[in-house]
Amino acid sequence: MAGLRVQTLIFVLVAALAILDRTAVEANFDKNFIVTWGKNHIGTTNGNLRLVLDKSAGSAIRSKVAHLFGTVEMLIKLVPGNSAGTVAAYYMSSTGTAHDEIDFEFLGNSTGEPYTIHTNIFAKGKGDREQQFKPWFNPTNGFHNYTIHWNPSEVVWFVDGTPIRVFRNYENEGIAYPNKQGMKVFASLWSADDWATQGGRVKTNWTQAPFVAEGRRYKARTCLWQGPVSIKQCADPTIRSNWWTSPSFSQLTRTQLDRMQKIRSGFMIYDYCKDTNRFKAILDRTFVEANFDKNFIVTWGKHHIGTTNGNLRLVLDKSAGSAIRSKVAHLFGTVEMLIKLVPGNSAGTVAAYYLVNIFLMRVMMNTFLLDVVHGTAHDEIDFEFLGNSTGEPYTIHTNIFPWFNPTNGFHNYTIHWNPSEVVWFVDGTPIRVFRNYEKEGIAYPNKQGMKVFASLWSADDWATQGGRVKTNWTQAPFVAEGRKYKARACLWQGPVSIKQCADPTIKSNWWTSPSFSQLTRTQLDRMQKIRSGFMIYDYCKDTNRFKGVIPPECSKRQF
Repeated sequence: MAGLRVQTLIFVLVAALAILDRTAVEANFDKNFIVTWGKNHIGTTNGNLRLVLDKSAGSAIRSKVAHLFGTVEMLIKLVPGNSAGTVAAYYMSSTGTAHDEIDFEFLGNSTGEPYTIHTNIFAKGKGDREQQFKPWFNPTNGFHNYTIHWNPSEVVWFVDGTPIRVFRNYENEGIAYPNKQGMKVFASLWSADDWATQGGRVKTNWTQAPFVAEGRRYKARTCLWQGPVSIKQCADPTIRSNWWTSPSFSQLTRTQLDRMQKIRSGFMIYDYCKDTNRFKAILDRTFVEANFDKNFIVTWGKHHIGTTNGNLRLVLDKSAGSAIRSKVAHLFGTVEMLIKLVPGNSAGTVAAYYLVNIFLMRVMMNTFLLDVVHGTAHDEIDFEFLGNSTGEPYTIHTNIFPWFNPTNGFHNYTIHWNPSEVVWFVDGTPIRVFRNYEKEGIAYPNKQGMKVFASLWSADDWATQGGRVKTNWTQAPFVAEGRKYKARACLWQGPVSIKQCADPTIKSNWWTSPSFSQLTRTQLDRMQKIRSGFMIYDYCKDTNRFKGVIPPECSKRQF
């Protein structure tokens, strides 16, 4: 029996060690890498890797093992002097036509002109996601640290400890993410003077050869790829050695975000997300930790709106409420925000978060001006949160009682809108679907761009128990908060967008994928549980309201 226990313990230890992170400190390049090409152009001196390029050949190495999640880093000293036409590359990659890849490439330049730090990412074979930077230091007169951090939530590129770029995991929304293929680490030096320097206008000056780039102190603290079994194991947050799955690595800190923004504001020279000519002006628009001051404007209650630590604060008192709207309009995609509702006695108050098309007029409500929709043919998709007396639940209007306390923390409210359906999500769970039956004469919002609004106001003539409970102004000011607004949506540019934003042949129109035309079985099951347990009103069942003739869409398949 004792022998059996020992054997079992050994088996468990071996299994655990098989998925431990792999750390190489002051790595021996001869031991941990193999030459892929240019064998006679590669060497080591005093522990440093030397990659050489001349007119006869360049050079490249790759790691012997592959990784899935973690951190790889290397100190690199780039080719000095006239490096025009040369490319030093340091990257991770799998193989095949549907490969994953995460790149640092360093595009050389003429003497005195700055390098270009070129970053890119491929997922399932799709790349074309370049962002480029001019270095804020001289990358040729010393070694600098270049790090790739990769986990199930995001990929982050670091230079000397400062993040310069983030690519987040939106796989749930149809955007491929590198999380199912192990990748090896590559380093190379080669000539690409047909494109590398000033678009290929400046060629490699071979009289300056040999060109030499150096690397040292390669470290990999990663999950060792052992085939498909690693897909689950390397992402398992219950395994202690999977440090990269910690929630602290799912989002940069405020200090890191501030440092990254300074670099991006001062040194970024190209961003594929802003290249409307390249992508026919149909780019999905993503805001991470959005700056409300930058991306929104105040529509009313200027002195009742503020930001604290990146959070939006909407305030309501007896003199005024408050509201903001996005500067741009969208047609199809996803918008989301984390919202914390008014705590305590919120009776009579309404916090709203919604999309609506952009024809507005000014009207007087109670004692203050409001911007409201103008026109009888407007489109609108709403979340409204109807306050209540202390101890009584809010109403999420489309009408559901929340199954959580929406006032003691932030919760995610998402509107997903595509040519097939509109879906409302709360903390990732769908609660309602409105499908497109336009071919059967039922109107659907697909021909007008809509801006995003957030507001806090008093509607005690109807909001709480049909208007029976009024706003208690002695409890003012009432405060609702929002943060982490994100819009990944087609930018509305007028009537031309009606066709463009619905075009499934445009790669960036991820919302047109067939996978977004129908909820999954799991999503449908989760939605049904919410609707069965917490739904308090459904217009499709209100025969009194419609005098026995329900709206035509109610007789169609709802989900």
